[in-house]
Amino acid sequence: MNTLKNLSVVLILAFIITACKNDAQPEVKTVDVEVTKKEVSETLDPNATYAKVEFGIDGMTCAMGCAKTIEKKMAKMEGVKSAKVDFDKRLAMVEYDEAKVSPESLEETVTSVADIYKVKDMKKVDNFAGEKKACKEDCDKACCANKTEAEKKACKEDCNKACCAKEKQGK
Repeated sequence: MNTLKNLSVVLILAFIITACKNDAQPEVKTVDVEVTKKEVSETLDPNATYAKVEFGIDGMTCAMGCAKTIEKKMAKMEGVKSAKVDFDKRLAMVEYDEAKVSPESLEETVTSVADIYKVKDMKKVDNFAGEKKACKEDCDKACCANKTEAEKKACKEDCNKACCAKEKQGK
């Protein structure tokens, strides 16, 4: 009887010890990591001449896998100010430093992502297709800032921005 009693105590203790292991909390360690993110404005040359190009991309089959991958690759290129790929229109819009990037290097970057991507109809543009801004408002802001109403009126007539000149021809 004594043996049975000792055996039951040992079994109960073994059960309690093994049951308690499930309640153990995992050890959590916190590690401080210094993350440095360069701002686009820090990496761009303020004296550089920037050009804008638009071009079609054939071969894309999805927005996330294809378009975003191409967009990220172009955006990481040194000298690229901005890169946007519109999957629905199959159109890429890139603004870049002409001294560091060429249209050929952009095309090479797109085709290096995958052999199925083909660049077509690359052309330099003043504004991207999706960014048709009200030119008159841009002119008014740039040419006529901090002026009286009378000066602003005269300033609007004299604004010499290229977009304003086009607008004046249309009148």
